[in-house]
Amino acid sequence: MGEFSTNEMMTVAAARRLPDGATCFVGIGLPSTAANLARLTHAPEAVLIYESGPIGAKPSVLPLSIGDGELAETADTVVSTPEIFRYWLQGGRIDIGFLGAAQIDRYANLNTTVIGAYDAPRTRLPGAGGAPEIAGSAKEVLIIVRQSRRTFVETLDFITSVGHLDGGDARQRAGLRGKGPTAVITDLCVMEPDPVTRELTVVSIHPGVSRERIVEATGWPVRFAATLKTTAEPAAAELVALRALQARTDAAHGSAHAGTDA
Repeated sequence: MGEFSTNEMMTVAAARRLPDGATCFVGIGLPSTAANLARLTHAPEAVLIYESGPIGAKPSVLPLSIGDGELAETADTVVSTPEIFRYWLQGGRIDIGFLGAAQIDRYANLNTTVIGAYDAPRTRLPGAGGAPEIAGSAKEVLIIVRQSRRTFVETLDFITSVGHLDGGDARQRAGLRGKGPTAVITDLCVMEPDPVTRELTVVSIHPGVSRERIVEATGWPVRFAATLKTTAEPAAAELVALRALQARTDAAHGSAHAGTDA
């Protein structure tokens, strides 16, 4: 197996979590890269849905936004945004929601709203979009995000999308459907919520990454599973498909697709 980047490892590891045939509500950026890689490799029957209305989108290049014409042009059908949310998402028809975030806490709650105080933020982020509804209504949620202390924080500046709230059975007590976040895939490792406390726990470490590096990149005392796995390296076919997707996207959009890079 040839050389691969940490971002490629993250994207491949995230793509592997999407089963063939699953109906997946996809966020723009890293989630879209991973979901489309899955569609191009082991999950050709996955149905990708974007909040602008495309159902069964099969883009040849990564979309710049939910309004990218490539999504509608390659979809099986396009419906209204209210139908996407009311019938598909809130109707319980979405198997997996695929999300990213600017901040995440130990219970996989997400912030995509502001960094700093809400009334006077240091940075105003892209906002919620459909993420709160995806997090609250999908049967399960996958999160893909690069790991650093700026992103993996002790306390969120703003809770945009709920994960497991303050842990335990808090999500169920709040009346939210679905399992919530079942995995967080980063450029260093894979985390899953503890079955009882729901605190994120490292279950798999990517090749060449040390425990110490993960600890340094996490803003809380991170937990490791008693039996840790090493993430399988990307297969040749996975890298070929991912790099071809990126090359097509670069040719179509150039640097405009910053943030969707693998």
